Amino acid sequence: MGKVYLVGAGPGDPGLITLRGLDLLRRADVVLYDNLATPALLSEAPDSAQKLYVGKKRARHAYSQDAINSLLVESARKSDVVVRLKGGDPFVFGRGGEEGEALAEAGVEFEVVPGVSSAMGAAAYAGIPLTHRDHVSAVTFVTGHEVDRIDWDRLGHAETLVVFMGLTTAGEIARRVIAAGRPASTPAAAVRWATRPDQRTVVATLGDLEARVRDEGLKPPALIVIGDVVRLRDTLDWYERLPLFGRRVVVTRASAQAADLCESLRRLGAEPVEAPAIEIVAPLDFAPLDRAIERLHEYDWLFFTSRNGVERFLARLDQSPRDLRAVQGKLAAIGPATADALRAAHLSVDVLPEEFVAEGLIDALAEHPMDGKRVLLPRAAEARELLPETLRERGATVDVVPAYRTIPAPSEAEFQAGDWITFTSSSTVRNTVERHGAETLARMDVASIGPVTSQTAREHGLTVAVEAAEHTVDGLLEALVTATAAS
Repeated sequence: MGKVYLVGAGPGDPGLITLRGLDLLRRADVVLYDNLATPALLSEAPDSAQKLYVGKKRARHAYSQDAINSLLVESARKSDVVVRLKGGDPFVFGRGGEEGEALAEAGVEFEVVPGVSSAMGAAAYAGIPLTHRDHVSAVTFVTGHEVDRIDWDRLGHAETLVVFMGLTTAGEIARRVIAAGRPASTPAAAVRWATRPDQRTVVATLGDLEARVRDEGLKPPALIVIGDVVRLRDTLDWYERLPLFGRRVVVTRASAQAADLCESLRRLGAEPVEAPAIEIVAPLDFAPLDRAIERLHEYDWLFFTSRNGVERFLARLDQSPRDLRAVQGKLAAIGPATADALRAAHLSVDVLPEEFVAEGLIDALAEHPMDGKRVLLPRAAEARELLPETLRERGATVDVVPAYRTIPAPSEAEFQAGDWITFTSSSTVRNTVERHGAETLARMDVASIGPVTSQTAREHGLTVAVEAAEHTVDGLLEALVTATAAS
C-alpha cells in the first residue's frame, strides 16, 4: 500500500510550490492534477510517472469527486507515491478535506502538503494586501458558488472580503453586500489567473463591479477582493509592472538548457513557451576525442566555443584513465558562459574576448603567437570553420574533434506562437524554420543572441527585430526588455 500526498501547487506561478511539494512531485509514481495546477509543474514529475487530469471546471468535470476519491484509493494500492496536485491550498476551498476523509475511511495513509492559497497569491501579485495595520485587521474568505447559502448580513461588513469562485455571480454578490450596509463606493477588484503572466486585474467599486467585469470580458477562474485595501494597488502593484509582463516568449533552446532562460523570463513577468528546436547528443564516433584526450599533454592550447563543448569534453575526460592534471595547455573560451563552465571545473581561462563570437576570439588571440603551436578544439560536429582555418593560417596545428552533435529535437506538442521568439544559435533557427515554416514564425518578433544567428535567420526569410549587444543569454534578455520598453 502506497501513500497519497495532497499537495498544494500554489496559485499558478510554478515557483510558488513548496520545497516539500516539489520533492514529492519529483518522486511521484502517479500524479492526479486539477484544472488550476500549473502545467509547468508536471514536467518536474518523472517521465515514468502516470499523469492523469482530473480537473473540474464550472461546466465540465473530467471526473466527479467520488470518482477522484476512488482513483486516489486505487492508485495508492498500486503505487508507492501518489501525488494529488491541487491548485492553491488543498484545505482552502480545494476539497482536500473530502479527499482526506475518503482516504482515511479506506485505510490509506495520506499527508497534506499546504500550498500558497489563491487568495494570498492574487492579493500579493495584484498589489492588494489583505490586511494592513493602518487600514484593516481582519479578512474573511467566502465562496461565491451558492450565493443564497451565505449570511451576507453578517459577512458583508467584513473589513476585507475575499470571494472565491464568485465571478459569475459578482453582480448578485455586490448587491447582497450593498444591501447589508456596505457603501456602493467600496473599492473592489477581480483578479483572473493570479500570479501568471496572463494575470488580469479589474478594479471597480461594488456598485459597478458587475458592469466592469462584463465590459472587460473577464472570465473564470478569478478571485474578488472587496475592501479599502484595494486602494493600495496603485502603490503596491509590482507584478504587472515587470518589464516583460504579459509577453509570451518562445524559447527554442534545447530542453536541457532552457530552464535558466525560462526562469529568467518568468522573473521578468513573461510567459516562456518551450519549443526546443535542437537536442544535444553524443558524436557519432568518440574515437577522435578519445585520441585527443590520450595526448592532452601535447596541446599548447585548448579552445572552447560553447558551454556544451566544455561539459561534453570534461564528461569524456572523466570516463578516461586521465583527469584534469592532463590539461597542460592554455585555455581560451568564446564567452562568459563557456568560461564559467571551465571555472566550475577549477580551470583558469587564459583568453576571453570582448566580443563573444569566433571573430572576437581571433582578435583576442592576436597577441599570442600561434606559429608551431598545437591546438585542440572540441566542439559540435557541425560548426563554422572560421576559427580553425584562421589558426592554421597563423601556423598552428589544429585538431578539430567532435564532442557532441546537435540534432532536431523531437516534437509532439502543438506549436504555440508568442509575442517573441528567441534564437540562441543558427541550428535553432534552421530547425525551427524547417519544422514550422518562415511564414508562421514571421508573425512573431524575432530576438537573436548574436550576429551569426541573426544572419542565419535572415537567410531563412526572417526579420530580426532585436539582437543582443552582448552575445549571451543575459544580453538577449536585456535586448527583450529594452525593445519592450520602447514599444
